[in-house]
Amino acid sequence: MIRALTGFATRSPWKVIALWAVLGIALSFLGQILVFRATQPSNAAFLPAQYDSAAALKAAERHFGVTPDTNPLTVLVARTDGEPLTADDERRIDAEAARLSRRRVEMPVSRDTPPLFARDHSQIPRLGSATTAPDRSFRLLSAELKGNPTDPGLQDTYRAFRDHARAAFREAGMRTGFTGPLADSVDAGDAEETRSLVAGLVVVGVIVLLHVLVFRSALAALLPLLAVSVVGGAAAGAVVVAALLTGVELSPSTPALINVVLVGIGIDYFLFLLFRFREHLRGHPGQSGRAAAAAVAGRVGTAITSAALTIVAAFATLGVASFGQFRVLGPAVAVSVLVMLLGSLTLLPALLAVCGHRMFWPSRTLERQRRAGAAARLGALAARRPLLLFFASAALLGALAAGLAGMRMDYGQGGPGGGHTASARTAAEIARALPAGTADPATVFVTADDGGPVAVERLDGLTRALAGVRGVGHVAAPVSSGDGRAARIDLFLAIDPQHPEARDLVSGPVRDAVAAHRPAGTEAHVGGTAAVFADISAAVEEDLRVVFPVAAALIALILLLLLRSVLAPLALMAAVGLGFAATLGAAAFVFQHALGRPGVDFTLPLVLFLFVVALGTDYNILVADRIREEMERPGPARAAVARAVLHTAPAIATAGLVLAVSFGSLAVNPAPSTRQTGFATALGILLSAFVLSLLLVPALAALLGRSLWWPGTPAPAAPGHRTGGLGAGPAAEPGADPRSKDVGSGRTRPRSPLG
Repeated sequence: MIRALTGFATRSPWKVIALWAVLGIALSFLGQILVFRATQPSNAAFLPAQYDSAAALKAAERHFGVTPDTNPLTVLVARTDGEPLTADDERRIDAEAARLSRRRVEMPVSRDTPPLFARDHSQIPRLGSATTAPDRSFRLLSAELKGNPTDPGLQDTYRAFRDHARAAFREAGMRTGFTGPLADSVDAGDAEETRSLVAGLVVVGVIVLLHVLVFRSALAALLPLLAVSVVGGAAAGAVVVAALLTGVELSPSTPALINVVLVGIGIDYFLFLLFRFREHLRGHPGQSGRAAAAAVAGRVGTAITSAALTIVAAFATLGVASFGQFRVLGPAVAVSVLVMLLGSLTLLPALLAVCGHRMFWPSRTLERQRRAGAAARLGALAARRPLLLFFASAALLGALAAGLAGMRMDYGQGGPGGGHTASARTAAEIARALPAGTADPATVFVTADDGGPVAVERLDGLTRALAGVRGVGHVAAPVSSGDGRAARIDLFLAIDPQHPEARDLVSGPVRDAVAAHRPAGTEAHVGGTAAVFADISAAVEEDLRVVFPVAAALIALILLLLLRSVLAPLALMAAVGLGFAATLGAAAFVFQHALGRPGVDFTLPLVLFLFVVALGTDYNILVADRIREEMERPGPARAAVARAVLHTAPAIATAGLVLAVSFGSLAVNPAPSTRQTGFATALGILLSAFVLSLLLVPALAALLGRSLWWPGTPAPAAPGHRTGGLGAGPAAEPGADPRSKDVGSGRTRPRSPLG
């Protein structure tokens, strides 16, 4: 199947290139304009129905019209001269708020999205209850806008509403401030727009520079980015279209994560092909580019397929997760990686077939023998001192893994902007005069067991009990729903709702008070940010216990089928497990201990496990597959390890750097959780490439020799027999000296045509 795809691509390259160009442009266009219709804006909506905050969201939606796309805003209004508000000021503020609640906010027309596909977010904002600070320094208004907060159309609508409100209150001698999740996102995005653009350009520049330094060719530097952009656009578009057709809603972070993954692994696969293609052309200078592309793609395609299927299998295990955000992320990444795999087996070989020797123009590296450099020295060291490399690598990874001691999970969102945006400053101003949770209250929803009416008078005992809970700053009077069949009680916590203590408060004492004092014949559920993250923490802990072993078993099965060995997959899985522990421990060292965060982000262990184990296994597969290939040739096993490192080290090192830079770009994101993901994943990829694949795995292979492949130990071919490897041929090995040293033995022997 693999050779059939690569063979067709190299026989009919222009047809394949034209087909991918059409698919890439069309699906990329559809994906970009439809992505916000396929995303779910609320984390609470991803929780299973059995969780308390999910039940609270259902009650809020059914009886109070609060939907997952409801974006609450808090509007602060104060005198411009800083004086306390008077009674006349309060009346003017309320009158202006009433006028704003009747004024339709028109969404500005965007030049980026065609009107046919644009979703109109024009709407009349819903303004609600107001409260005045005890020192009368400001008055707060509540407002709501409907829509996906990540959609640029809704963000533009919010900006229009904000500008209208500022202008209206300014005429009345008032200043305004806005806070809430939507305001946080818009302000942080505006503040980080330039930095994000610069970071993106730097990433592209670094990737191009690495390719130029490695291949000395403009085409080899630019073509991978172009090809991966085409296939990546098609993959992301396919995920969005599939989500819309199936009714599955994606997490807002999923599209961005997919783009980073696809750029990283796509360039990795292209690099694997390019390095082997160059090696093959050096060994067969008279062969046509099309024939060389067919030979290379057929051989390397197996390793690429196994690497891609490892990622697919790892992420597919998220389908068993209870937390919907994970359950949706898994299939989305799996589908996109499968599309990238198809592109790697068709578009990339087609480009190699068309370009041929010109792929490396103007470099003349194909015309001269490869020099023994750092890769050769590293291979020789692995062959001569495997025990030293093994213990040094294990000691480094073990030291980093020590950071796991005392590691805690952080379920707070942390809020973008780090306190430097207008929204963050408004929230801080409110918190100085009112309870910290005023702008983001926890809410108790009470309904009757039989679906009948709920009298607010019966809730006095529950209200008093909640007011007596330590950590609750203020309890609002119960409010009946429009149909009279539900009531809500807002709790303004004295703790920031995104702080871990707020999560513990809501999940413990608040829910205990609700269970003990709710009226007979009613059921009550606690919702709000703190409650949602309390339930997410429980869901994630349950999922980690299930996903980790299932993913590990599937990856081990793929390695077993690829390597046709029992011992080799166990050794590789042990290595990547140690790499995962080291990466997570290093993240805990940096963020929890050095930077003083409450802990590492709650999604980080799962994300790191999937990315570091799955993507890091790519490099292990590449080097292990080459070690097996080299061990099928005559000569000592340690010499085979040295040759394998010589040929794979440049590809793995370059691919690791490219993937680390790609993920590292997330480290400049304003969201603390995304910054952690970017830093930790980049570090994990570097450890996987440079420590696991180039040091630890070759050291293990040199120590165990051909027994590593037990029970299918590869027998070396008879002297003078070619195994069909792509490196075979008189020019496959570096150096022009007709005699070479058997690496690892120190003996000089006549050079074999097989290397």
